[in-house]
Amino acid sequence: MQKITLHPNLNNLKNLLATSGFTQQQKNYLQDFILRYNERTKTSKHISQSSRPFLADDKNLGEFNLLFKEMYYPIVANRSSGSKIWDVDGNEYVDVMMGLGINLFGHNPPFIKEALIAQLDQGIQIGPQSEIVGEVAELISQLTGMERVCFSNTGTEAVMTAIRIARAVTGRNKIVIFSGSYHGHFDGTLVNKNNAENNQYAIPLAPGILQNFVNDVLVLDYGNPKSLEIIKAYHQELAAVLVVPVQTARPALQPKEFLQELRKLTQASNIALIFDEMVTGFRIHPGGAQAYFGVQADIATYGKIVGGGIPIGVIAGNSKYMNVIDGGVWNYGDDSYPQTKKTFFAGTFCKHPLAMAAAKAVLKYLQSQDPSLHQKLNERTIQFVMALNNYFVIERLPLRMANFGSLFGSASVELAEENSTLSVVMSLLKYHLIHKGVHLLGVSGYLSTAHTDEDINYILQAVKDSVEELRYGGFIPFY
Repeated sequence: MQKITLHPNLNNLKNLLATSGFTQQQKNYLQDFILRYNERTKTSKHISQSSRPFLADDKNLGEFNLLFKEMYYPIVANRSSGSKIWDVDGNEYVDVMMGLGINLFGHNPPFIKEALIAQLDQGIQIGPQSEIVGEVAELISQLTGMERVCFSNTGTEAVMTAIRIARAVTGRNKIVIFSGSYHGHFDGTLVNKNNAENNQYAIPLAPGILQNFVNDVLVLDYGNPKSLEIIKAYHQELAAVLVVPVQTARPALQPKEFLQELRKLTQASNIALIFDEMVTGFRIHPGGAQAYFGVQADIATYGKIVGGGIPIGVIAGNSKYMNVIDGGVWNYGDDSYPQTKKTFFAGTFCKHPLAMAAAKAVLKYLQSQDPSLHQKLNERTIQFVMALNNYFVIERLPLRMANFGSLFGSASVELAEENSTLSVVMSLLKYHLIHKGVHLLGVSGYLSTAHTDEDINYILQAVKDSVEELRYGGFIPFY
């Protein structure tokens, strides 16, 4: 049986810190903090260690840093409600990870829970068509303005399908992706720009992704007018331009004019404009980023919020593109028939009854609310970010936050990446916030309609207390 050690060997920890380049004050503080963090979340650490021999899992969702090895494990939750989660050690957290953007209405909202229980009582029929799938598609069409809709299981599948549709309709191969965007774990979108050769062609992001999968992908700078010129140059070869309207890693970048010019350019060149609205869809506005920026894409992909916590992917678009899924619209009782040549699309769990039930509940709820639901949440997030930034200015901290609706994150991510000291401080700030009962991913997150003023004040105080502790530890200077 494997022996599990929850607390680091002090000699090993001291030896590790000895080569860190930290001052003695910083070493002493970090050693003490790691022990306190481990003690508070010991069951989460135990579960992570005990399952590692059998479970291949990258749930930490961050780069491994040897200095913080003893804190490198996910918090394991066993209960959630509203704005809170509780871990397996009984600790309570104000959650701003919010299911990586899923839980717009907080955890386990009653209207979704009731819909899922009702469907469970009726059964989970895989194979026959769900009786509400057409209604859910119509609701999505009404909210987004898209003509036709189909369903997949995940966002990755939705994006993969959208690209296939664009290539099938246009008869072209190349696509454009913008740097800094994430489109799921499909091989064809896991790319980096080839900076070594200073060209736009993509190279694989990670081992196991073949160069052949990304040979037809151009990676351009998002929001840069020069990217529009490159698209013009390749317009006869491009099937699609794939856009995350506001990237989660760069919420301050909201290039409305760029997107509007991109729309004109793609329309003129018969290039499919695909909006990846996994995060922005139904968050910033019931009609997503398209409604917010005044840009109607040819195809859009959705997930997260619309599934109410159940896995779902949505591909929506105008009929010109979506007809390749089923051959187009036809009727019984006349001489009509599917006239569009189809591409291939399938999936055993697509249109899962639980996903349809949850999506219907979410969409009907959104329809029943007036615009104040989004307006109030967006305004509350703006005020929250302003309060953080005012504090950072007063304390002379080189950190600024930005938001897009209820998504918030660092507005100075490039600075953090270029400054190794600041990068360490940001990592430590994250661990301190978790230790103080704020559950987050990096220094970013989402507010939900379930978050109260009390929750927001709690987060703000946790940030202030964490900064003060890091000052006394020697990681942030006194002024």
